[in-house]
Amino acid sequence: MKLGNLPKHVAEYMLKLAQEDRSPLTPMQVLKLVYIAHGWQLGLHGRPLVCEPIEAWQYGPVIPSLYHKYKRYGSNFIQEFPSESPTCFDSEEQNIIRQVWQGYGRRSGISLSSLTHEPGTPWAITVQQSGLGAVISNDLIEDHYRRLGAQNR
Repeated sequence: MKLGNLPKHVAEYMLKLAQEDRSPLTPMQVLKLVYIAHGWQLGLHGRPLVCEPIEAWQYGPVIPSLYHKYKRYGSNFIQEFPSESPTCFDSEEQNIIRQVWQGYGRRSGISLSSLTHEPGTPWAITVQQSGLGAVISNDLIEDHYRRLGAQNR
């Protein structure tokens, strides 16, 4: 069984979708969209989308490798676009990424960050229990998105 993808591949897929829709993304948007896609993959299918830990930072859930890849853009739009969509995803993963793009892709980074900060979210629980910088467990993320999915049925 596959244990997740590299976060940069999920980010590149999001950036490709954004480019196709002529809707540029900031680093904060990419970080949150990748996290949300990971959450929905766990909640709906019980398996991770990304293979790296997600940490509870001040502005929400962050995958450190993605932060460091795109931080030079600050609050500006990312100017790196893959020439084609990454091919490492199965059809289930592609569907999740596309649905997250369609459902959340037009929201600002601040809006997405606020969404991940709401009381009872995996970020809020982790910060309350372990403080900023702690790893957010996939079990917490899976439970949260499974409950969200059940509410939306």
